[in-house]
Amino acid sequence: MGDTTPTHGTTDYDYLIKFLTLGDSGVGKTSFLHQYVDNTFSSKFISTVGIDFKEKRVVHRVPGIDGAVGKSNRIHLQLWDTAGQERFRSLTTAFFRDAMGFLLLFDLTNEQSFLNIQNWLSQLQTHAYCENPDIVLCGNKSDLEDHRCISDERARETAEKFGLPYFETSAANGQNVAKSIECLLDMVMLRMESCVDKSQLPGIRSKAQMNGYHMDEAGEGGCGC
Repeated sequence: MGDTTPTHGTTDYDYLIKFLTLGDSGVGKTSFLHQYVDNTFSSKFISTVGIDFKEKRVVHRVPGIDGAVGKSNRIHLQLWDTAGQERFRSLTTAFFRDAMGFLLLFDLTNEQSFLNIQNWLSQLQTHAYCENPDIVLCGNKSDLEDHRCISDERARETAEKFGLPYFETSAANGQNVAKSIECLLDMVMLRMESCVDKSQLPGIRSKAQMNGYHMDEAGEGGCGC
């Protein structure tokens, strides 16, 4: 897995990459992002209205041959936080096509949020930039072991069924939060390397492109891979 290190510049980055968090209301998407960006956690539940986002700068390093340090890229991550309620669904799906990667969360203490994984994946197939976008599955709230109703074995079987990387995460104590996002970034950077025309990838802009970039009215991108 590539390594990511925070960086603190205002203009020094190579790529702007957009990730979208998905999942039912209450699975902990907002807390997950707060933990990753700010290293903070609040047990108070405040439902996201519509859509919001947080930002973080990292340096992504691709492992080289024989363990040597490979190429480094300065990444400006935009992490979009979506509302899980049905009434906001038309709004949130409008953002799918401009995201390069997706973090799909369910609650390890909530059976229905786990069963709804397939529904979210179906929506991604319909609305994302291609039929097989990069997705990482996260079973959140692993710290609430006494309330768990989804076993690790069951979650991993589902992840394997859909061909997704899987992490048990905790927004409360930070378990695997950074690792899951780093995994998704690895997947996206690998797709970039294999794509002939990187400018056709959605949710990803080089600094040079951003200086002259204007989104079309639909806010849509396409993948030439």
